[in-house]
Amino acid sequence: MSIASRAPGPARLAPGTRRQTGLLVQGFARLAGRVQGTEPPAVFLTLGRHRRLFWGWLHFAGTMMPGGRLARRETELVILRVATLCGSDYELAQHRPLARRAGLDAAQVERVAAGPSAPGWTDAERLLLEVVDELHATEDLSDATWARLRADRDERECLELVMLVGHYRMLATTLTVLRVPPDRSR
Repeated sequence: MSIASRAPGPARLAPGTRRQTGLLVQGFARLAGRVQGTEPPAVFLTLGRHRRLFWGWLHFAGTMMPGGRLARRETELVILRVATLCGSDYELAQHRPLARRAGLDAAQVERVAAGPSAPGWTDAERLLLEVVDELHATEDLSDATWARLRADRDERECLELVMLVGHYRMLATTLTVLRVPPDRSR
């Protein structure tokens, strides 16, 4: 059964209360919700039920987004493609506005669903989307794709890109398993 055809159902782990997550996680989630224009993000309040895991994950994730070597626009393009391929409604809802703020226009955000073969991508954007698709399909990159990527990016950017794709696949799986619904707008 594909992710897209799976009925979301009720959350398997509800977002944690202040007692379950602690004041720091609650405060962080409220601040993040204000920035996003949503209720406190359920991803933070749900993962925050395991505080030690949450803070480690947040630090790791933050080194790639927003603190990575890839341009924010490129990072959001990659995240949207991963979310599309994984059928992650939560990540799509979370990152479409972030992608717009990072410089992708509405047509580009929508075009992500069509993939790298859609007209209008630059060569660099098309390569990023092809890397996401290949990693998603095979959990590897061919020597030819790796050579193209290395011709376009330094080794740190290549490493970060592979980790970014893997991280957002992991997060999409976690959100799907836990049935975390997209956040409501304020």
